[in-house]
Amino acid sequence: MNETLKRSISGAVYIVLLLASILFSTESFFILFGLFLVIAIYEFCNLTHVSKALPLIAGTLLYCTITLISHYNKITTETINQIFDTNVEITINIEQLNIVLLATTLVVSIKCILFLFYDNIQKISTSSKYLYLFGYIILPFIFITKISFGIKDYNPKIIIGLFLLIWTNDTFAYIVGKSIGKNKLYERISPKKTIEGFVGGILFAVLAGYLISKYYIKAKPEFSEQSILIWTSIATIVGIFGTIGDLIESKFKRIAGVKDSGSIMPGHGGVLDRLDSVIFVAPIIFLFYQILNYVS
Repeated sequence: MNETLKRSISGAVYIVLLLASILFSTESFFILFGLFLVIAIYEFCNLTHVSKALPLIAGTLLYCTITLISHYNKITTETINQIFDTNVEITINIEQLNIVLLATTLVVSIKCILFLFYDNIQKISTSSKYLYLFGYIILPFIFITKISFGIKDYNPKIIIGLFLLIWTNDTFAYIVGKSIGKNKLYERISPKKTIEGFVGGILFAVLAGYLISKYYIKAKPEFSEQSILIWTSIATIVGIFGTIGDLIESKFKRIAGVKDSGSIMPGHGGVLDRLDSVIFVAPIIFLFYQILNYVS
């Protein structure tokens, strides 16, 4: 089969599967990204030569547990007491849990940035591998599910809007870079990326953010200006940190000596190759939402 055709078909299947799961129900969205997480853990373990069994079990349990606690309130004092036949008062503070998880993820994100720009060592220590696995892979998938709820209830438009911004940024960074790109962005890690493409991707993502706010989100007139500001800000975050996320994954692949993180998507590589931007951006978007919620 022609490589372009193969790439087009697998890309279309991915987009349809993604949109269908997001739009069908909250549960289908959680299940799909749970499956994506399992594959991402598998791929990252292959990249870093880490034993797979324990990370797969721990990552799946953590994802399921926090999803249940955060979004379904299934873990209650009554349920736990019934299971263990006790009478102990147990309270789970979701806000405190979010703060701990977010702080952990952001610390690992900073370590990832330092690893990308300042760490010339081509061999990653075992402890760092597990730290990256936890804070760079597992926790961001949890935050992807969290940001889909915005301030309150599940809203598929939020997560679809985020992916539209990421796809816009990636597409126009490539087009602009291919057309007028002359200055390399970070040649040592990604020879094809250019500064012109990077800037072009951000500008078109900001335009997409404006259009999403105006014609897709359709905020009430009194909140229209706020909505535009929020979505253009998210677009800027996506353009900057999505590119950094892409570069970080490229460095992991360069150290591993491979072109793609996996082969589950013909012509596109693995799950990490498709989601490297969103997993790095998700915790930062969640932080952005928390700041908005706090100041409002």
